Amino acid sequence: MQPEAGRSGNAMPILKTRATYEDLVAAPDNLVAEIIDGDLHVSPRPAMRHSLVTTELIGALGNAFHRGAGGPGGWWILVEPELHFGHDVVVPDLAGWRRDRLPEVPDEPWMSLAPDWVCEVASPSTERIDRVNKLPIYARAGVAHTWLVNPTNRTLEIFRRGDSAWTLVAVHGADEVVRAEPFDAIELDLGALWIGTGAR
Repeated sequence: MQPEAGRSGNAMPILKTRATYEDLVAAPDNLVAEIIDGDLHVSPRPAMRHSLVTTELIGALGNAFHRGAGGPGGWWILVEPELHFGHDVVVPDLAGWRRDRLPEVPDEPWMSLAPDWVCEVASPSTERIDRVNKLPIYARAGVAHTWLVNPTNRTLEIFRRGDSAWTLVAVHGADEVVRAEPFDAIELDLGALWIGTGAR
């Protein structure tokens, strides 16, 4: 089974049910492999426009919170970390840990400590999995905040975890300039995320 290029398909293919980590490791290197609810899912590497939005986000948040340039610092923000939560192995587009919880980033291929924040940048082949399957996994693992960014619709959805479920805090879009928790110490220009993506 060959996934379609550029995350342009309608769904992430399931390569194996009751998958093990050995199955994930055996997946081709040019694919993003995850074990979600026991199934091995694979998707192509992100399309260029998807990567552009992720790059803009890491630039805005990384300077202020990862490096502390023009912002409060205090975070590690990583691109596509492999996260192990029990039997689930997921790879968000971005994830962030407060440094008071993670003083140093370990030199390991994956992390089991739940991030304080994750961000998924939606594409046609991954949006349903992000919403239906991965959001509950993040809640169970104890992630405090999740962002879902949709470059096609030019929207940012902000979720905060309650006891074990998500509350939708806000939906922003188009060219708004927003303060989005947990990074509300700075203003985020959403219009800058869509530059070059062709989004309308």
